[in-house]
Amino acid sequence: MPLVAIIPHEIFLPTSNVIRIFSHYISVRIIFAMLIEGTLLFVSTFLGISLRFLSVPEISLPHIVPTALLFTLLMIVSMSAVGLYHNDHRESLRVTVHKIAIAFGLGVPVMSLLFYLIPDTYVGRGVFALASLIAFLSILLTHILFFHWTSLGVIKRRILLLGGGQDAQTIVDIFEQDKKHAIDIVGIQPLQGQQIVVNSKRILPIDMSINEAVKRYDVHEIIITTREQRGGVLPLRQLLDCKLRGIQVVDLSTFFERELGQIRLETLKASWLIFGDGCRQGLVRETVKRVFDLVVSSTLLLLTLPITITTAFLIAMEGGGSIFYRQERVGLGGRIFEVLKFRSMRSDAERDGKPQWASSNDSRVTPIGRFIRRSRIDEIPQIINVLRGEMSFVGPRPERPFFVQQLAQEIPFYAARHSVKPGITGWAQVRYPYGASLDDAVQKLQYDLYYVKNHTLFLDLLVLIETVQVVLWGKGAR
Repeated sequence: MPLVAIIPHEIFLPTSNVIRIFSHYISVRIIFAMLIEGTLLFVSTFLGISLRFLSVPEISLPHIVPTALLFTLLMIVSMSAVGLYHNDHRESLRVTVHKIAIAFGLGVPVMSLLFYLIPDTYVGRGVFALASLIAFLSILLTHILFFHWTSLGVIKRRILLLGGGQDAQTIVDIFEQDKKHAIDIVGIQPLQGQQIVVNSKRILPIDMSINEAVKRYDVHEIIITTREQRGGVLPLRQLLDCKLRGIQVVDLSTFFERELGQIRLETLKASWLIFGDGCRQGLVRETVKRVFDLVVSSTLLLLTLPITITTAFLIAMEGGGSIFYRQERVGLGGRIFEVLKFRSMRSDAERDGKPQWASSNDSRVTPIGRFIRRSRIDEIPQIINVLRGEMSFVGPRPERPFFVQQLAQEIPFYAARHSVKPGITGWAQVRYPYGASLDDAVQKLQYDLYYVKNHTLFLDLLVLIETVQVVLWGKGAR
């Protein structure tokens, strides 16, 4: 194929609806929204000064820029923490306004505190009040416009599914129900000899080749939905032609990893993990993560000291057992350690000696225990486990040996989650509600495998930000 025939299609091919940053996929729309709102936050500081003094003195510019940058970064983190960048179109306008108000309710007081801790950033109460008001109104208007009234920033990824079996139907079901993914399935082309499960209305004409389908429907990406790829099942020549024309060709595991932030067990092959990127361990990575754990844990231990003392006092007043609860868990490399938590259940919660998963509205939970579970206060003592090196701050949740033995026998790749240290919070915890069944364990493992494959300091920071949202809205607590 001549080079001139290749170039035009590559130039005008829309970019993907996600970008991979430090091994983690982030929506282009979310990045676009953050850039726009970050710019508004930065500019609002200068507008606050202009309205207060009717001008911006040139001599004050070197002083204002660091303050504006600090305010911008703090508010972006605050808005992320309350869930404003989850790209959920089902969220009502009232909830969006509520979240923006909470974000500013968290960010503005912290910024005021930083003025006293870092005096060089101080800009005056009048200026900061005006800047905050301008920022609030502009963010409110922009966020409503961006996520509720328009499809600005949405790049629909037009995909062709190659294969008409159950895996193709799974993709159709997932992305028809979840509209927040910018995926447009233009059609399905079954493979020869494959049992067809998908709706016949989605199947492309039998006499249409892949190359013809790509041109006619302006396909951006082809998803290989069959797991068996040997024995001449795939039309390799046509797929190679598409690849050379700039069309992405992606397997099932990569597609689910990118779009859902999980590695689906039913599509996973050991060879994909072995030969693919990710799952990198090393001295540098371990050292960076350990320093991160020590800094975050020490800081949190100091900040939560009043809460810790109050909680210990209330549990002691409630009576019925010790303040702390120790329980064996499985850690890095399958080693057993004792996790430390505030006691939230009656002391006779497992009087028959048989481990049990916690259930919704569990009768074994005490009144104080119910509150500290919902607010995640019961997890605070695990900071000691992190400081000891038994746990990390971010990682898969450690399970009890009884359940690990049971789950490892029934779920493939379950032992892979023990290749990294367990964590107080994790990717599965912020993405999936509390699990109390085999099916829940499977769903959470798919997120844990994503973390094991892609864990970086960047992903740890994202998990921490989303953990704040989980605590604020009480998601998944039991």
